[in-house]
Amino acid sequence: MNLSEPSRRLCAAAFLASCAIGARAAAQTQATVVVGDIDGAIGPVSTTYVERLIALADERDASCLVLRMDTPGGLSASMRDVIQAVLASPVPVVVYVWPEGAHAASAGALIALSAHVVAMAPGTNIGAAHPVSIGAGEEENDVMDEKVTNDAAAYARSLADRRGRSVEWAECVVRESISSTAEEAVAEGVADFVAADLAELLARVDGRRTSTPAGEVVIRASGAAVEVVPATFRERFLARISDPNIAYVLMLVGVFGIIFELQNPGSILPGVAGAVSLVTAAFALQMLPISWTGVALIALAIAMFILEIKVASHGLLTIGGVVSMVIGSIMLIDSPLPFMRVSLAVIIPSVAFTALFFLFAVGMGIKAQRRKVTTGSEGLVGEVGTARTAVAPEGTVFVRGELWSAHSDEPLAPGDAVEVIAVDGMKVNVRRRPGA
Repeated sequence: MNLSEPSRRLCAAAFLASCAIGARAAAQTQATVVVGDIDGAIGPVSTTYVERLIALADERDASCLVLRMDTPGGLSASMRDVIQAVLASPVPVVVYVWPEGAHAASAGALIALSAHVVAMAPGTNIGAAHPVSIGAGEEENDVMDEKVTNDAAAYARSLADRRGRSVEWAECVVRESISSTAEEAVAEGVADFVAADLAELLARVDGRRTSTPAGEVVIRASGAAVEVVPATFRERFLARISDPNIAYVLMLVGVFGIIFELQNPGSILPGVAGAVSLVTAAFALQMLPISWTGVALIALAIAMFILEIKVASHGLLTIGGVVSMVIGSIMLIDSPLPFMRVSLAVIIPSVAFTALFFLFAVGMGIKAQRRKVTTGSEGLVGEVGTARTAVAPEGTVFVRGELWSAHSDEPLAPGDAVEVIAVDGMKVNVRRRPGA
């Protein structure tokens, strides 16, 4: 069939238009948004998780990475590691304070300042990033607090300035610990917008232009495929054991298991469980800011409990051990943040159980080891019996229901009460029973 020139041109135009529409649709269906969740304290595991999310988003050529955040804060070192990863990300990072009632406090607020886009759900808040120092005297503590505050304030200002956010708010959030609601944060120029859910966030962020180390990027999130990437089992496990309360309990279980095994060789199970718990606790504690003074006080408390079993101190060593363990447990985690320290609700029953463990369980084991042997040839020493024949110096005695060949340094007559003082093979050395 022959077509006229106008018809051919019309068909070609229609074909090109359909190809463009198909290409646009294909591009939209290929767009991907990676979503991760930071829920809880910021720690070393948070750094590992965020770095993995950024690498995955880059591998997927994602339009952006959305970090849904609900955190009370965390370790300063881990916060800086996360911020460095966000600043170096080739993929735009969107921090979304979510769900309703969540907050991005302390370290979370500074991480939000480093993001390319900040969104908040209704009913959330952000701020309160004043650093707190502990230890030293009051005057020294004031000087150190001022230094740490100045450093944190400068860091917050630099992050806000880099992302075009309110430098004044960044200064106040550190120095005055201010906290802003979602609406206030938008008005202050800290958050970009309020979004009720992820779908609204993606619609609002679509088309935004931002700058990354890879160059200027336009976020294409509308209609993109959402890939939610949860923490791996390893990351969840490490996050769980790095909880100060769990790490503390694992440490005590490890100590109990190993001491019980030493007191009862061959038990196997307590020793294996104790070793595994102690190694796991050591790994967890190395991710936390440990105070070696606290560790030393706990070790001193355990030593006092052991000495109480062997030395008659009339309870003074036990009292000293309890006091030392309580103080050491409180000081164990060197952090001013309450959620990063061992809870008193865990410390008090743990100390009580530890004292009982050493006073009763270990005490009974030591007493059993000290108890006189009652079986075998060694169990004959101290036993009493009667001479069946004259023993001068050799003869026969009846001890513990058996006849024994006997030797005595003093002559004994039949019927004399005797006491075993030593065992030599199948012969017993005896003497006249004192007072007989």
